[in-house]
Amino acid sequence: MDFDFPLRKIIHVDMDAFYASVEQHDDPELKGKPIAVGGGSKRGVVSAASYEARKYGVRSAMAGSIARRNCPDLIFVKPRFDRYKEVSQQIRSIFFEYTDLVEPLSLDEAYLDVTENKKGNPSATLIAKEIRQKILEKTGLTASAGISINKFIAKVASDYNKPNGQKTVNPEEVIDFLENLDIRKFYGVGKVTAEKMYRLGIFTGKDLKGKSLEFLKQHFGKSGGHYYNVVRGVHLSSVKPHRIPKSVGAERTFFENLSSEIFMLEKLENIANELERRLQKSKIAGKTVTLKIKYSDFTLQTRSKTLPYFIASKDLILETAKELLYQSTLENSVRLLGISLANLNTEKEKEQPTKESVLVQLKFDF
Repeated sequence: MDFDFPLRKIIHVDMDAFYASVEQHDDPELKGKPIAVGGGSKRGVVSAASYEARKYGVRSAMAGSIARRNCPDLIFVKPRFDRYKEVSQQIRSIFFEYTDLVEPLSLDEAYLDVTENKKGNPSATLIAKEIRQKILEKTGLTASAGISINKFIAKVASDYNKPNGQKTVNPEEVIDFLENLDIRKFYGVGKVTAEKMYRLGIFTGKDLKGKSLEFLKQHFGKSGGHYYNVVRGVHLSSVKPHRIPKSVGAERTFFENLSSEIFMLEKLENIANELERRLQKSKIAGKTVTLKIKYSDFTLQTRSKTLPYFIASKDLILETAKELLYQSTLENSVRLLGISLANLNTEKEKEQPTKESVLVQLKFDF
């Protein structure tokens, strides 16, 4: 298969049940047992679950009470984020032995561009295997990896042989791989979007590929163009060592549910204060204010407003957040409020590649 764009050798490394695995490594008595990092109280939430706990349906972001009901023997462990950051730095130091093009997505996953690497190794597959082995030796933890021609496919592939495995999708395998992929496996396609695709008769990559660009844009807006491209193996986003944030936010979970907007105003002011502090620290301003509301039944709602100018001050952020709060009636009592600022002054217009700028690579050895 020939592609009319530059091919790269991208590895996506994803640690296996990272927080829970760190806890099991540091406390051998927890090994092989179902554990959840987070709170098991009425207000607690699971941050991460071990594979033993996942067998019982315990998942991250699940209420602690539900997790305990699913798995009566579940062991809750208090999060130790300083420890997770320490281990994450050890892992990243291994990445930098191979390339400086490392884009962390979180403490437990990152993209690496090893097209040209410090080891002079032409095989991204072997590099991924070496990295996973070094992580195991240095931290005692296992990692999974996906290897392919772009970030999208590498991300999807890293989930294929979890835990403690890897999958390479070679250039000549890309189209078949994507066509046979369940639409739910496409990175970025969530539950709601998948259900919408099902209603439109889209169940696999091949079904998606059969839809025209116009059809996909009509039903999915700007995302339609993204779906049209990725199912054809086109994803031109490069590995960015210094990721520019697309939004900055702050949020609070409350000990008692709030039932009236009046009780939320003081909370919003505190959140706006924290957001202002973060914006000032990063020297960032934005135009789009989003209010996040999580209800007591865990349903999530967001309300947004875009201003004609950049803002970063607490007063303007709070004024807009209050307007969004009173925009419509609350659906239930509220357990969490958050405010974020997007459409930042750090964003630049993306340059679209022209036909003249693309490179045709006929042979690419993985």
